Amino acid sequence: MTPVTIEQVRKRAEADAQTYGYYLVPDPDLLQGLLEGLKINEDRYGYPSCPCRLASGNFDYDRDIICPCDYRDPDVAEFGACYCRLYVSKDVYEGKVPLPTVPERRPLEKQSRAFAPPAEAKPAAVEEKEEFVKVGPKLWYCKQCGYVVFRDDPPYVCPVCKAKREMFAQIKMRIDFLG
Repeated sequence: MTPVTIEQVRKRAEADAQTYGYYLVPDPDLLQGLLEGLKINEDRYGYPSCPCRLASGNFDYDRDIICPCDYRDPDVAEFGACYCRLYVSKDVYEGKVPLPTVPERRPLEKQSRAFAPPAEAKPAAVEEKEEFVKVGPKLWYCKQCGYVVFRDDPPYVCPVCKAKREMFAQIKMRIDFLG
């Protein structure tokens, strides 16, 4: 895989900010550090995980903290900036309000998983005795444009038509096991 450049990371962040009506943090030193963190994480993991959070290295598990993370939109709406402060509102960008400190929204169990050693495989005999189906990510679709995503919760904003989270509905599936 070819390493990304800081300029590629910057252009991607600028394009995303413009698309969603955000701005990049006006502090040049902070901005440079965040862009470098994104580059390092993308080179290390193959995806640009949030530079302000500890990634596990598992794409599926870290999906919620791939920049722009799932928490950006509610953070900017409520505080004027995302958790790492890469994306800010117009008022913060123009200096009308100070750059805020934003509390962590990522659930604690997701945060602590990055510190946990890899789970050891259960013996086959134990796996056969389990009589429940593990619940994982769900299928969600945008009722406005039909976009479909597989994850724990619907996105805050549809990446296709920009509809809000309320426009997403879960696709319920029935699975029959023959045996």
